[in-house]
Amino acid sequence: MFSISDDRGNILATDVPKSTLISGLALSVDDSVRVIILTSTGINCCGSVWNIPVTTITKPELAAIKFQEVNTASIWRHLSNPVIYNTYYGCIRPYIIEYPFAYQYNDEILQNVKDYTKAYTYLSSDDGVFNDNRRISINGYFNKAILYNDQQSTGVLNLVAKPMNNLKEYLKYPVYNADSKTITYTKSDNFYQYNTFWGLVKDKSLPLFTKTCESMSIDKIVNQANMDYSKRSFKKEPLRAKDLKVRHILDDRDDVHLTSQFIVTPSQISYK
Repeated sequence: MFSISDDRGNILATDVPKSTLISGLALSVDDSVRVIILTSTGINCCGSVWNIPVTTITKPELAAIKFQEVNTASIWRHLSNPVIYNTYYGCIRPYIIEYPFAYQYNDEILQNVKDYTKAYTYLSSDDGVFNDNRRISINGYFNKAILYNDQQSTGVLNLVAKPMNNLKEYLKYPVYNADSKTITYTKSDNFYQYNTFWGLVKDKSLPLFTKTCESMSIDKIVNQANMDYSKRSFKKEPLRAKDLKVRHILDDRDDVHLTSQFIVTPSQISYK
């Protein structure tokens, strides 16, 4: 998404998708405006700003413009900084990994998720080359998770480390947000584990995901209009099916290297 303003401080448009910018957007500004300011508000490249000078053109000049396709080749540099990872030209891009599970004859109810993932940071080097001898193992993990099957979804789960030796802080969770739910995870015996989830789908006849124009590398995003993140004491629908997908996302930092080893999803058979 983008917001559009001018050099006079006037907001011309907000929440403009990339597709609209590509198709073309007409805006009216005062004659004194000299620069249009385009600001990215997307989660992956928030704060990027482009200043576009305002120029005048007559109708005959516009009609006389001849467009010609050109192939503008360019060189992309990768791995030039050994201490950052999911960053592309200064913007954090989400690192996403999805695990599919298939159960046997009976439906099974998911109990919790246990993930054996290693997290590393690397010390900078003079030659700018990755060096395994300069890596340090840390406690770091994905900041989001989505658990779903064909008819159920947990929506977006924000993952935060469980507050240690602080019962007051721990009792604040889960936190119910407008477009997500924040839960805690623990780390024990090198396993990251979390279990505060249930189905949040409002209408099972509507899709669980939609596509996004923010980034071509993201295949889908949660259909937030079909998720109910409200607090509930009852009607906590367990994830119950013959299959399951666990989608982990890291999009709030770029200084950690996550190496996923394996994941287990303890479940129990659901007899009917």
